[in-house]
Amino acid sequence: MDAKSHNGLDAFALIVAIALHAALIAALLLQGATRDPMPEPQRITVNFAEEVGMTSAAPDPVQESQASVAPELGDAAPPPIEYVPPPPIPQPTSAPAPEPRPAPRATSRPQPRPTARASSRPEPRPTSRATSSSAPRPQPTREARRSGGSRIGEDFLPGQGDSTTTSETRTPAATFGASERAALSAAITRQLRPHWSAPTGADAEKLVSVVSWRLNQDGSLRGRPTCRNIPGSITDSNRPQADLHCERAIRAVQLAAPFNLPEQFYAQWDDLEWQFDRRL
Repeated sequence: MDAKSHNGLDAFALIVAIALHAALIAALLLQGATRDPMPEPQRITVNFAEEVGMTSAAPDPVQESQASVAPELGDAAPPPIEYVPPPPIPQPTSAPAPEPRPAPRATSRPQPRPTARASSRPEPRPTSRATSSSAPRPQPTREARRSGGSRIGEDFLPGQGDSTTTSETRTPAATFGASERAALSAAITRQLRPHWSAPTGADAEKLVSVVSWRLNQDGSLRGRPTCRNIPGSITDSNRPQADLHCERAIRAVQLAAPFNLPEQFYAQWDDLEWQFDRRL
């Protein structure tokens, strides 16, 4: 085969390969066009809660709740076991008397007289034994004992706490701990922040004021708040803004009232003292 025919075969093979690739691409495109489109996923709306729940999830909480109580087994003592005496033992009777032997008949032939031999052993005579049956001893009755187990029945008393001095079975109220304190602080700061704006000026960002105020049980103010500046935060540059810093802090407290705070923790927020600075 010469070079010219060899080049012709290579060109033919290249054309066939290109045609096959084109057919494969066309088949893939056609398959993608006829396939059903995938459904779009539904959108999920996510809301970030700004409120921190500090109230008890149980309805109508109480201060303390009793522990679960199950009555002990054997509260009612079983009836005592009566003693039944055993039947009397029968007494043995005396041995019967031996029957007399018949006398020998007389014969014509003289018979030698029997010699009496002294027997070494005397013949035992039957005697009657008087056996007295001993009276049976009475057995002590078994005392009813209570078992130490417990049972769960209709009189089972489920409790939600661990107290033994109350009859309440409702869920006890939440206690004020570290997590509740942090949630209460966040709630107060969240209600103050929209009404607070620190003054501007030289070294004004260093000013720190402390506001004290008292609240009624409904969250309203009880009297006018008072304010004082932290002496270490006052410099020669920000001294003119110190009074304005306190005035704006008091105004923020007045605008935030009435505060929306958990009522069961009123003893923790009835008298507040809060620090105001630029980072509030």
